[in-house]
Amino acid sequence: MPRRSRLLAPVAAAVVVIIAGIMLAASFWTDYKWFESVGFTSVFTTELRTRGLLFVGGGLVMALVVGASVYFAYRARPAYRPMSLEQQGLDRYRMSIDPHRKLFFWGVVGGLALLTGASASAEWQTYLQFANAAEFGRNDPQFGIDISFFTFVYPFLRAILGYLFAAVVIAFIAAVIVHYLYGGVRLQSQGQRATPAARVHLSVLLGLFVLLKAAAYWLDQYGLVFSNRGYTPGASYTDVNAVLYAKIILFIIALVCAALFFANIYFKNAMVPMVSLGLLVLSAILIGGVYPAIVQQFTVNPNEQRLEEPYIQRNIEATRDAYGIAEAEVTTYDAQTELTPAQLSEEASTIPSVRLVDPSVVSQTFQQMQQVRGFYQFPEVLDVDRYETPEGGTVDTVIAARELDGPPEGQDNWLTRHLVYTHGFGIVAAAGNQVDAEGRPVFTEYNIPPTGELSDAAGDYEPRIYFGHEGAEYVIVNAEPEYDYPLDAETEDVPTTEDAVTPTASPSPEADSAQAPADGDQQQEDETPAEGQSPAAEEPAAEDPGGGNDSGQATNRYEGDGGVQLSSFFDRILYAVKYQEPDILLNNAINSESQIIYERDPADRVEKVAPFLTVDGKPYPAVIDGRIQWIVDAYTTSNGYPYSSPIDLANATEDTFTEGTDAVNTLPGNQVNYIRNSVKATVDAYDGTVRLYGWDESDPVLQTWSNAFPDIITSREEIDEDLSAHLRYPDDLFKVQREILKRYHVVNANAFYGGQDFWDVPTDPTQEGESPEPPYRQTLRYPGDESASFSLTSTFVPRGRENLAAFMAVDGDPSSENYGQLRLLELPRSTVILGPGQVQNAFQSDAGVREVLLPLEQSSAEVTYGNLLTLPFAGGLLYVEPLYVQAGGGDQASYPLLQQVMVGFGEEVAIGSNLQDALNNLFEGEAAPLPEGEEAPEEGQEEAGAGQPSGDLASALQDASEAYDEGQQALQDGDFAAYGEANERLQEALERAEAASGE
Repeated sequence: MPRRSRLLAPVAAAVVVIIAGIMLAASFWTDYKWFESVGFTSVFTTELRTRGLLFVGGGLVMALVVGASVYFAYRARPAYRPMSLEQQGLDRYRMSIDPHRKLFFWGVVGGLALLTGASASAEWQTYLQFANAAEFGRNDPQFGIDISFFTFVYPFLRAILGYLFAAVVIAFIAAVIVHYLYGGVRLQSQGQRATPAARVHLSVLLGLFVLLKAAAYWLDQYGLVFSNRGYTPGASYTDVNAVLYAKIILFIIALVCAALFFANIYFKNAMVPMVSLGLLVLSAILIGGVYPAIVQQFTVNPNEQRLEEPYIQRNIEATRDAYGIAEAEVTTYDAQTELTPAQLSEEASTIPSVRLVDPSVVSQTFQQMQQVRGFYQFPEVLDVDRYETPEGGTVDTVIAARELDGPPEGQDNWLTRHLVYTHGFGIVAAAGNQVDAEGRPVFTEYNIPPTGELSDAAGDYEPRIYFGHEGAEYVIVNAEPEYDYPLDAETEDVPTTEDAVTPTASPSPEADSAQAPADGDQQQEDETPAEGQSPAAEEPAAEDPGGGNDSGQATNRYEGDGGVQLSSFFDRILYAVKYQEPDILLNNAINSESQIIYERDPADRVEKVAPFLTVDGKPYPAVIDGRIQWIVDAYTTSNGYPYSSPIDLANATEDTFTEGTDAVNTLPGNQVNYIRNSVKATVDAYDGTVRLYGWDESDPVLQTWSNAFPDIITSREEIDEDLSAHLRYPDDLFKVQREILKRYHVVNANAFYGGQDFWDVPTDPTQEGESPEPPYRQTLRYPGDESASFSLTSTFVPRGRENLAAFMAVDGDPSSENYGQLRLLELPRSTVILGPGQVQNAFQSDAGVREVLLPLEQSSAEVTYGNLLTLPFAGGLLYVEPLYVQAGGGDQASYPLLQQVMVGFGEEVAIGSNLQDALNNLFEGEAAPLPEGEEAPEEGQEEAGAGQPSGDLASALQDASEAYDEGQQALQDGDFAAYGEANERLQEALERAEAASGE
């Protein structure tokens, strides 16, 4: 071989090794650097160590079993082979293989070991649960064994058995091939087809296989608690009375057969193992298959309800325990009232502040009023939290982070996306129960820099958002000057709580009118900024170390440590390989002080530091201790809870929010039969700090993972008051429990078998399609409670029907002693209470409601139905639905305005310009409770509106009536400018009427 060729091979091999090493380092070393930056290196090293242990263990077992089998088969080859055409044909293969047999041997054994090791390493979570198992403290009803055996031990034993089976089967196949190749097994010869040594070897392997089969039969009896043979999951009558005994009998037969295979070492007769194998197969068919089928067909099926009753009861109790619904409180609720309209009107004073602002509708309003620049983004479905008011109470608050979607259109390139436009800016929030005169949300936090009641109450906070749902996969900070925020941010005058409209009745029940749909360019010229609000031109300029003031924008230098330090050129090489981006190497602004920030999504960040957790589909932001924190609910799950019914998490958490938007995700499509909200996690929006708080510290699954990963879970006692004030009951857990309660609210086995009382989650009547109605967050007073609480609510309808079956709520405030208590109001089956779909139909068919809706629907305006809230009221159930109006014609600058509120109680529905007005109209026009802060007239004093109105009042009412008529005519003509002017005059007339009535 020429010298050049001899040198080329080592050089090429070295290049391949270097490239492979860099690729490996780009994967593993960057992962380690990330875990080090976030402070969870123990997670990385524990996983890596466990994977390595299983890789070596699985690979060694496969290599030893197969290698020993091949080695023995080769050593036991016959010295002389009979002359035959078969052997002459095999001579060619032997002559080809013999010179390289060691290479073939190590290649085959090594390849099998690598494949097995890689497969075994994927079982690292199964092993860690087995090695660190915590007890449940409760036994299964069939075997009396602690549930931890089925959840943590049984899956690992199954995995071990599977790999041993694979090793023995492959060893047997390899032995047959080697024996055949070297003449130990002959297919075409006369007399004995196998040498004595080959018979012994294969008998031992078959004996090992049958011995493993005996172990599998023994283990199978415990697997019956996951059987699907019966009416419900779990061991059924046939499983317990036929299959269980069959498994034990087959276990004994398999032991006998294994002994016969091993005895053939001395007998050296092929008949013995063949008879043993035939006996085992026949026994498996007759005892393991035919006998249980006969019992099921002729004993169970004709008497299923009676025979399956105890096993159905086991399933009911286990399922309710596994999903945390065993303590659900069910109350019979008549949903009927004997109160008079006047008494109902008086009772309305007990209704807490109803959240009328729909977080799935007002996203467009947030976008138009607070986007500031086209590259900022709000989610399609906003979050609902609660914040303190200046008076010291709390109010349901619709909140969102102003995240950065990417560079402006036309400027999107690698540098701007990853080095310049790196972060969002600030929180935007609005009161959930208030709107201004135009129907816009009343903002409690707004503008850039952020200002409002929220920051007044929570204090100044760091507004920059480097970690969130939007933006590039990674950003590099402290390189190029980073865009911070515009200094000339111009937003239209923002309505604040001072602009909120105090609910008052319309001049007459027929005077309910929707105001003009908002146009993005429409401004209220006579409005002045609210107290504490600075006009855009007077916003204080932030410090600008980058010198961006000349260009009308502030720049920022990142002062956190949420990224990985690019401290060397080698680090830049690794990340250039990781992201396949050479510009990371070529950009001269990147230096040793630069950091690369990745894994920016809060949910992904939590799942990476705690891979044993499943995170909720809707992390939400909150201002806590001077920082924007993403709060992430996380779940521990298992599919190994005996007798519990499994559920597909993706299907269970699907609703109109997950179907129609990307803002809310379903859980992964895993089959589980146990779930707990065991961890509350936070992710700092500025520096990415992840904290995991053990919320349900009694959860055995969490205890098991805490044993495997010590010190990564912080005690619940470390949660401070600021964080606790924003924790809530998680959406996805509620949806999973809601799905289970559709059937498992029935606790009697016989009633469960009949299934006549099963429920369904109603479809969302405000949306097209068949998606379930999402649960809604609202503050309500549950019947029997002294005060209102921040709750998560839903409804049920009977299976196959549309009337209401039950109302479900859970107290979502951790400071409440009832936190997490599921409560259901079960309605009587003998009376028909309108369900959500029926109420929606009643809204759209009622003459009084149609009188208001028809002009809107006939115009070019877009009408959007908001969330249909259900809340207990006066012994019945009150439905409340806001109605939004938006300018039509495809105007991208328009946004929905809350113009009307529809309410339903019993079989009656009504509409009004606000909730108070709608309730007045619903309860036959009776006087509603006075708004807070107003005093009742003194005795003998004439009430406003009673008797004949005064001259000023009469004139104001006349003007209001004329303005209303003009507005309706303009709306029908599609003249929105005239419609807006008429509504302004209507508002002025109403204000004059209110002033005149108070004189």
